[in-house]
Amino acid sequence: MSEKTKTKKPFQVPHTFVIILGIVFVASVLTWILPAGQFARVENAQGMKVVVPDQFSFIAKTPVNPLLIPNYIIDGFSSSAKLIFMTMMSGGAFNVLVETGALHVLIGKVVKKFGNKEAIFIPLLLLVFAAIATTQSVTVFIGFTPVIIMMTRAMGFDSITGAALPLLGGAIGFSTGTLNTSTTIVAQKIAELPLYSGIEYRFVCLFVFWVFTSLALIRYARKVKANPASSPMYDLDKLRADADDMDTSDDTAFTTRSLLVLLTLIISLVVLVWGCVTRGWDLPEISVIFIWLGVIAGALAGFGPSTIARHFAAGCQKLTVSALILGLARATSGVLSAANILDTLVYGCTIVLNAFPPALRGMCMYWVNFIINTLVTSGSGQAAVVMPIFTPVADMVGITRQTAILAFNFGDGFCNYILPMSTALMGNLSVADIPYDRWMRFMWKITVLWLAVGSGLVFIAQMIHLGPM
Repeated sequence: MSEKTKTKKPFQVPHTFVIILGIVFVASVLTWILPAGQFARVENAQGMKVVVPDQFSFIAKTPVNPLLIPNYIIDGFSSSAKLIFMTMMSGGAFNVLVETGALHVLIGKVVKKFGNKEAIFIPLLLLVFAAIATTQSVTVFIGFTPVIIMMTRAMGFDSITGAALPLLGGAIGFSTGTLNTSTTIVAQKIAELPLYSGIEYRFVCLFVFWVFTSLALIRYARKVKANPASSPMYDLDKLRADADDMDTSDDTAFTTRSLLVLLTLIISLVVLVWGCVTRGWDLPEISVIFIWLGVIAGALAGFGPSTIARHFAAGCQKLTVSALILGLARATSGVLSAANILDTLVYGCTIVLNAFPPALRGMCMYWVNFIINTLVTSGSGQAAVVMPIFTPVADMVGITRQTAILAFNFGDGFCNYILPMSTALMGNLSVADIPYDRWMRFMWKITVLWLAVGSGLVFIAQMIHLGPM
């Protein structure tokens, strides 16, 4: 009996590399199964290339040989180079900051004030990040994430709680599309709607998502605080405790040097947000900010050049594997684009949409956009692909164009926080040092919540004929 009985090994989630490579392989297999197709594209009045909804045609297949997957991976690294370097520079800068000890003092003060007030701390930070993300990509928050994680862990929570604050807050601000120029404005131009029209209802949506997300995250944080072993990151956080956590029981005072270091951090982050909002800065400029942050903070702490360089290099090294994930994530879209099946998949989604009852088509449009975003993760790119199709579809099935844009915003944004191809997600998880599978143990419940809340809000928009048009 004992000889026949074998102890089963517990299932282990594959390494993130394996998960992403599996997705890329499946995409390459699909290129042999699905027919290639394309919509005709024209340049609209705004100078953007958009599809012509009623001009779809099948074309000759151009399947991708699975043996060529490494080629697309290298292409993914090339196209993600700026993001990869920015991630590594942020790791270097924050490692210098940690070594100065200034963050330890700051976090000790924050924990003393808010240690048992998560019902205030969590919603407030979520709202701050949501407000910033109404005009910015969530990749801007990569620089904030390590500090927030140090705070939440010192307060008795876990790394996921810390990473969730900028990620979920940013998701709410970006995905509700209140002021976003790269999604809402592009979509409204294509749909020929007044720019920023419908903004009042989108702000209502932002508030509703903020309330539900705050309640869910507070509940999760309290559960982890009461039972740390319930956290998906319990074992990893425990291993890192000796190196990363700090004793906040004392009342260490700020020194002049620590105040100057923290002032440098604050100024750097303010300049970063200001530059992105008002000057159109992108990843290269953000990387430069992080380099200067590490150098100046180290100098103000009294470090010599070699000490700064050593700490900076150590921080970059910690994120090397995580940075590689960002390059791998780009390979999927490269495979689908090369095989010309992206348009085929979008075309198929519209056929499915028309099969549902009229009362459910608004919600279905949200779900279809959610699926399409797994293929086209660029907000403006997705708008250019789907809105020329969904605009006439909305007119034909009795959905207002404003409701169609709301469904597009929700589908484009909220899906990004479960996709291993999403640079917004993987960039923040990289600096947080949270494996993708651990994040998903937490995030799938939030995603279900967002799908339910978003479906309800889109349904209401359809019922009240959200306008204009």
